[in-house]
Amino acid sequence: MERPGTPGTPRTTLPVGSPGLPGLPLGPAEAVHAPDPDPVRVPDPGRRSLLRGGLALGASAAAALGGGLWTGAGPAAAATAVDYPGATWAPASTANYTVSDRPATYPIDLVVIHVTQETFDDTITLFQDPAHAACAHYVVRSADGHIDQCVREQDIAWHAGNWDYNTRSIGIEHEGYVDDPSWFTTDMYHASAALTAEICDKYGIPKDREHIIGHVQVPGTDHTDPGPNWDWVRYIRDVNGG
Repeated sequence: MERPGTPGTPRTTLPVGSPGLPGLPLGPAEAVHAPDPDPVRVPDPGRRSLLRGGLALGASAAAALGGGLWTGAGPAAAATAVDYPGATWAPASTANYTVSDRPATYPIDLVVIHVTQETFDDTITLFQDPAHAACAHYVVRSADGHIDQCVREQDIAWHAGNWDYNTRSIGIEHEGYVDDPSWFTTDMYHASAALTAEICDKYGIPKDREHIIGHVQVPGTDHTDPGPNWDWVRYIRDVNGG
């Protein structure tokens, strides 16, 4: 079997149930997720060191690129870039995802829930760092549930560490830390659940735990997020309008 994250990885049967399922690899939580390989360019694994220590590099790279990180010019262009009403366009570096035309190129049948292990602002900075080699489609802020969109849904964000799962999914990051449930606020749950519900309705994804999964459930991952403090019962109920 090819190593996880490369194109052509055979699809693995999706785990069912709550986080910490038997047989799933568990490892130490990492900040904003390790680099995901591009189908053509495989990033240097050593870039994992950027996850927490590379914020200064990310900030300088973003400043150097300036407006080049944006897909358009001015507020009007930014407003048309978002797929979810109410989200703010905060584009990731184009070096951190694969341009595509989903669902024409790949069906979208999963939503993957992440926890950043970073602050909201630092997460956006990392996603705009062209050397980071990872990003998610959306980031949800803890304090008020504000949502930034970093990658268009039609494009393939490198968030799951598994190419097959990346091509099939929308990745949603949540500001906070897996060992501190105080970050998982009511505003965050409600905003994220509304986003996930809209994504599921748009692509015909069932609103259940077989199709709304944690990063920990992705085959080959060494991540534990969203962790045992994430309230899956509450979240799935909110996604279903309960």
